[in-house]
Amino acid sequence: MTSTPPGLYTIRIKGRLGATALSAFPTMVAVVDGSDTVLTGSLRDQSAVFGVLAQIEALGLELLELRQIREPSKSPESADNRSPDAGYQ
Repeated sequence: MTSTPPGLYTIRIKGRLGATALSAFPTMVAVVDGSDTVLTGSLRDQSAVFGVLAQIEALGLELLELRQIREPSKSPESADNRSPDAGYQ
């Protein structure tokens, strides 16, 4: 099994979570988006990701989406090879 690198994650949960449910995710920032709650926060490794997923399951919440937001590489080689509008058309 490969380990998940540390990073910023967004987790979409069905429904609007109350203060009690949100207290189970103290390191995450919650935003209501329509009828869903989106948690965003930094998770240090794969075990932290699974820990949050276990909390969601233990609370009986419905997971809609888990997404890792990858930050661009900060290596000098990758910065030199990209134009300012790379990836946009």
